Amino acid sequence: MSVTEILFTPLLKADSGRPLITHYDDATGSRIELSRATVKNWAAKTANWLRDEHDVEPGDTVAVLLPSHWQTVGVLLGAWWCGARVVIGPAEDAKVAVVAPGGTADADVVAVASLHPFGVGSGAPVDYTDDARAHGDDFFPWEPLAGSAPALGDSTVDEVVAAARELGAKLGDEPRVLSIVEWDSSSAVLEGFLAVLAAGGSLVQVSNPDAGQLTARRETEKVTLQLG
Repeated sequence: MSVTEILFTPLLKADSGRPLITHYDDATGSRIELSRATVKNWAAKTANWLRDEHDVEPGDTVAVLLPSHWQTVGVLLGAWWCGARVVIGPAEDAKVAVVAPGGTADADVVAVASLHPFGVGSGAPVDYTDDARAHGDDFFPWEPLAGSAPALGDSTVDEVVAAARELGAKLGDEPRVLSIVEWDSSSAVLEGFLAVLAAGGSLVQVSNPDAGQLTARRETEKVTLQLG
């Protein structure tokens, strides 16, 4: 099974209505919260978009050049769900790269994620946000993925899951985690995202953090611990 099926699907089955990610951008003042069910829809749409529109097969590389954001969650979980190997940053062998507005990458297909808080498209020639939205809310892999399949950088599915569970065990049971960790490396994705999934928790992710607001936000969001 994929990283998505192992670490995320159990949370969906346990309680699909619980929040998975609450994203703040202190530069714009935006806040948006996505439930596990809504994240599942975005992940499924992404997996279908990658496979059906861009022929991504198990083992193909998807480069992710995005900040910590709710749209990045959909890209990561969708890429793993369809069996892709995710590289955080540029990758010479990328079949698809997903970049922020104004970003560039060397890949067969370069798609732009708008990073708009409400998912408005970017207007780019290949627009991840609008294009993925048109795909189905369910995804059915053609075949099970082996634990030895590449998943994140040079790590396999089994290695990524083991690392996430080891980190997640340090977070407590079902933590509410406030994080300012930027997902700019494989280790940061493990620490700042996958460990939270492995612990059965939810994430309050803050972009462009205003230090003066973090204390109040910890209280408002009933945070149990902070990363970064």
